[in-house]
Amino acid sequence: MKKKVLILGSTGSIGRNTYNIFKKDKKKFKIVLLSTNKNISRIISQALECNVKNIIISNKKKFFLAKDKYKSLKINFYNSFDILNKLFKKKEVHYSMQSIVGIDGLKPTLDLIKLSKKIAIVNKESLVCGWNLINKELKLHNTKFIPIDSEHFSIHNLIENIDIKEIKKIYITASGGPFLKYKNIKKYKINLPKALSHPSWKMGKKISIDSATMMNKVFEVIEAKNIFNIPYNKINIITHPKSYIHSIVELNNGLIKFLAHNPDMKIPIINSIYENKKTILSKAINFKILNNLNFRKINHTQFPFVKILNKLPSYNSLYETAIITTNDFYVNLFLNKKIDYLSMLSSIKKILNHKNLIKYKKIRVNNVSQVVNFREELSSKLQNLVYKN
Repeated sequence: MKKKVLILGSTGSIGRNTYNIFKKDKKKFKIVLLSTNKNISRIISQALECNVKNIIISNKKKFFLAKDKYKSLKINFYNSFDILNKLFKKKEVHYSMQSIVGIDGLKPTLDLIKLSKKIAIVNKESLVCGWNLINKELKLHNTKFIPIDSEHFSIHNLIENIDIKEIKKIYITASGGPFLKYKNIKKYKINLPKALSHPSWKMGKKISIDSATMMNKVFEVIEAKNIFNIPYNKINIITHPKSYIHSIVELNNGLIKFLAHNPDMKIPIINSIYENKKTILSKAINFKILNNLNFRKINHTQFPFVKILNKLPSYNSLYETAIITTNDFYVNLFLNKKIDYLSMLSSIKKILNHKNLIKYKKIRVNNVSQVVNFREELSSKLQNLVYKN
């Protein structure tokens, strides 16, 4: 019998890679559901190619458009992730990929855990803002979780069967983005194309900007602390422009372990599906890079957002939701050319240092509604602040 798999966010970068892997192994896997926000043409193409009967389209306008345009197809169209619990039984799905973007992905993540034997999560917002809720469900339903971000996938492999107490330090690598050589960012004229020109990875616009500001590494450190139960003082960020080494683990016994692979997200995805037992075609070891790894400590003046990590609580607080929300809001303004790059940086810093937000470090996360409502409330306040001035 074929193993059932589903992909949330199948038209995005990670989702497309995951889809293409399952498409090539139709004898073993059956894709039972796909989702997208707006990309109707791509998801219809995917559904027809792999005979997928269930599609979720988050955007209401696009949902009604697709439902009407493709009503002759034998496809069930849905507009809400709530349908997941009605379509599938507990542990019916062999593998789920959760790669949709935003806080709205937290509730579907929790639902997928109940339905899946194994879940891969790329939704940063869920892992940053609601890890304690996710971890509780993983334990309750005995669901296997595999992080897919290259850094966390590397750590996951490096520390398997190692007692957390034996870990001295974890180093997460960062390419440094397009502005690594800009020692004083204020001296340069930064436009949108420059900020989007990531030197190593092909990514979406939002994550490309987060890479340029190093905010993505702030999120990744929070994720690492959450996923692996490692305190912040044991996690460091180092720059590594070639993006070949993804994490380094230093152990108390003197051993130093690192994991290398080409900057290709198909590698962690394939290995998460086949659990490191699949032979894949990849480039030969690049000794030229290995002979010139060029690791550097983070320059906090150059990338000030990294300082956010200095005073975060050890538990999941609502302040992490404040970081995500504030960053999302101002990055969106920059992407839509409503503010310049430096204004984006200064605005995020100013908001996150405001006493009215700092107090949320003391408030623990207890449920999904708390996170979603706080995000909506803060987004509304930021909107009023910007458009009132």
